[in-house]
Amino acid sequence: MMSREWATSTATVALIVATGSFADDEPALEEVVVRAEASVVPSQGEVGSVSVVDAGAIELTRANHVHELLVRVPGVWISRGSGQEHLTAIRSGVLTGAGACGEFLLLENGIPIRPAGFCNVNNLFEVNTEQAAAVEVVRGPGSALFGGNALHGVINSVTATSAEAWRGSFEAGPYDYHQVRVEGGADEWRINALSTSSGGYRDATGYGQQKAYLGLAATVGGWNVVNTVSATLLNQETGGFVRGLRAYDTSARTSNPNPEAYRDAWSTRAASVWQRTLANGRLVSVTSYLRRSSMAFLQHFLPGQPLEKNAQSSGGVVVRVDGVAEPRWSAGVVAERFGATLSERQDTPTVGSAFLVATRPVGTHYDFDVGGTTLAAFYDLGLDIAAEVELVASARLERNRYDYDNHHLVGNTRDDGTPCGFGGCLYTRPADRDDDYTNVAGRLGIQWPAGPDAIVYAVAGLGFRPPQTTELYRLQSGQTVADLDSESLRAFETGVRGSLGGLDFEIAAYAESTRDLIFRDANGFNVSDGATDAKGVETDVAWRAGRHTLELAVAYGRHRYAFTRDAGRGERIVAGNDVDTAPRWLGSAHWRWSSEALTSEFEVAHVGSHFIDAANTARYGGHTLLNWRGGWTVTPRLRLFVRLINLLDRAHADRADFAFGSYRYFPGMPRQVYIGGSILLAS
Repeated sequence: MMSREWATSTATVALIVATGSFADDEPALEEVVVRAEASVVPSQGEVGSVSVVDAGAIELTRANHVHELLVRVPGVWISRGSGQEHLTAIRSGVLTGAGACGEFLLLENGIPIRPAGFCNVNNLFEVNTEQAAAVEVVRGPGSALFGGNALHGVINSVTATSAEAWRGSFEAGPYDYHQVRVEGGADEWRINALSTSSGGYRDATGYGQQKAYLGLAATVGGWNVVNTVSATLLNQETGGFVRGLRAYDTSARTSNPNPEAYRDAWSTRAASVWQRTLANGRLVSVTSYLRRSSMAFLQHFLPGQPLEKNAQSSGGVVVRVDGVAEPRWSAGVVAERFGATLSERQDTPTVGSAFLVATRPVGTHYDFDVGGTTLAAFYDLGLDIAAEVELVASARLERNRYDYDNHHLVGNTRDDGTPCGFGGCLYTRPADRDDDYTNVAGRLGIQWPAGPDAIVYAVAGLGFRPPQTTELYRLQSGQTVADLDSESLRAFETGVRGSLGGLDFEIAAYAESTRDLIFRDANGFNVSDGATDAKGVETDVAWRAGRHTLELAVAYGRHRYAFTRDAGRGERIVAGNDVDTAPRWLGSAHWRWSSEALTSEFEVAHVGSHFIDAANTARYGGHTLLNWRGGWTVTPRLRLFVRLINLLDRAHADRADFAFGSYRYFPGMPRQVYIGGSILLAS
């Protein structure tokens, strides 16, 4: 179950789980401690929608891809791409485009894994969710509490800083899949490490991935200190779309039209959290962090297949003070600096029409640096206005500044300065410039009891996200300046959560409006003239009876365009149309049975039918998959586990699209069987 632990900001949240099992009567194998400063749960209070996938669910799932883990959260769809690639949806459609990743904030232990202006749509492969102590998801605008990019929601991976034993595991599966994990430590330190390799289901789609984490806790001069270091490495062969109506259900599903494509990426992050309780009882925390990432990938989806290289180095500090007396409050400031580089070069001539050949020349298309600064101040207040009735109010003022420096010729010329045919080269390089964005986010809510074991709440929120540097400075089609506004989102949500006997339940209804949506128009210009409206209902239910647990996570949402305009790729957006790649129905069901030695879980995961183009002329019919996972504790030292994914061998698409007059798919994998074991190495 997505367990919920509500705690004050000074508390430690302890999730004690039997690794790979959920049985109440099974002896716990390890105490997994989730630090309050690393969790986003305490900051939410009991107002809003937060789901927690705990360590037991993470271990039982043993996800090959983060998509498999987050199907347990209502209203969330991590659309799987080739290999470890993905696109994210939280109360939204699956968003694409250079800056779409800025709609969601991804955290590790409460700290953003990327700077505010330089996101990556595949950011989740830079996080070790496989060995996390918990993965938390905030649904709805979180900018007031977490920062600008928390427009639609937040995903936070929480790691532990202690261990009771050393464990190792090995798992093998089809298409040369292998994974090795090691984790362990002592009372004040912990190490997690894993290595995964796969030959790929489709031709030339193998990958190797490594992740590592080190956590250290200590007391220094009256300060409680937690230091963490994490690193990831991915070397991947990438598959392109297979084309043709229902091509995912033909022999083409194993093919790869782009065997030359690849993605190589690495990241590393270090953080130090210092906390101290003052004489007046207030808690002071100072968090400093450093980040570095680099990636090179062949843009196989573009004519000419240019190679992009990008990198960022960033760091920051957060100072926060928490009050302990009534009213509950916290306040703080953030200062962050980043430096990023991006280059794109095409080494081989473009193949295709005369227009494509003329407008996509060999040579360097982009080569620029961006320096960025983020400054923010925030507060959060919880005020008891009546017995057991709390009013919450949060606000954040944030300023983002970008300093762009072009290292190539200004304009849309070739490398040698000569013009391209057909009116100019596709790729435009703007002149050096600075951009500033100042935004305010807010949250106002109330919660009150509805009986002895239920809480009702209502909350209104305002979120924002600044334009990403790739939207501002990576221009096309002769656009010399991208005059973009920050996107904004207004939301209202009401819900109820509680318990009734063996039934735990959460129900939330929301309405959201996004304005100044950034998209590419029919001229190829990046503009911020778009708008969407959304309404939906989400339900998360768990029922327990003896050794049995039944969980349901179901979401219905209607996401619509609120403007009419011609867009890129020859599409036309019409007000009232469904947002493309936004299923109205998403859901999962889990039936789990556990004994002292055995665990069995059946999972049904559903993605509803949805339009796959903005004009709503093409549709993917959706799919429902059945999976099974089980584990057997052979001895106190040895546990075996099995996973059967896509048990009914259902042909499906992990992602569907319609563009340039063609249906395009990333085919889903057929039936898979994974077998492995975990052994206690030392205690």
